Amino acid sequence: MSRPILEVIALNPVDAIAAQAGGADRLELVTDIAADGLTPSRETFAAVRSAVDLPVRVMLRASDGFTAGDAAALDALCEAATALHSEGADEFVLGFLSDDGGVDLDAVTALTEVVGAGAGVDESRWTFHRAIDRAADRDGLRKRLADLPGLDTYLTAGSARGVDDGLPTLLAEAERAGTPGYEPRLMVGGGLRLDHLPALRAGGVDAFHIGGAARPAGWAGPVDAAAVDQWRTALDAPLPVG
Repeated sequence: MSRPILEVIALNPVDAIAAQAGGADRLELVTDIAADGLTPSRETFAAVRSAVDLPVRVMLRASDGFTAGDAAALDALCEAATALHSEGADEFVLGFLSDDGGVDLDAVTALTEVVGAGAGVDESRWTFHRAIDRAADRDGLRKRLADLPGLDTYLTAGSARGVDDGLPTLLAEAERAGTPGYEPRLMVGGGLRLDHLPALRAGGVDAFHIGGAARPAGWAGPVDAAAVDQWRTALDAPLPVG
């Protein structure tokens, strides 16, 4: 197995610099963490992009919850996504559900089209985020999204209640890697702790996402490079044999 991917949530350039110093492989850039992460401004993306050379996945989400809102709200989000793409963003994080817990394919498709997913060699890549943990049918959601270009990652805790509750689901989905609907990488995040890593890595998971775990002072404080390094060291340790 190749080196595990470590993705860290960043709110600004200070976070991004600390995450890179600690050994992060990728950033998820958001604003308004009190709403579980919303779309950052074009200016914030530009500042982060200038501060580090890590890949930056930009959140496309306008409000708390996992619905896209009405047509006007979706249009506004598409405009924000277009502006970010024009600024150079080519990796994104998104995901929307309908009121009955199914995937909102119209909203997802609208956003991926405006950011250039499927445009060819330079197509944008994107993560379907933890909306999957609120879906009425996880397997059905994956299969409905299977043909969308650019989708290369699912960010999930296996459960809306977090990794503690979702661990059996995560391991079962990791076993299905490469089968129809399960080709995108499984990235685990949402209540993830260091003590979860041995079971997840032994089960074949190779991508991990942290937010609060990178901030010893809580969300009011910045990302701490030493905290990120602790995760990097744990992920780089060889798996036990036998």
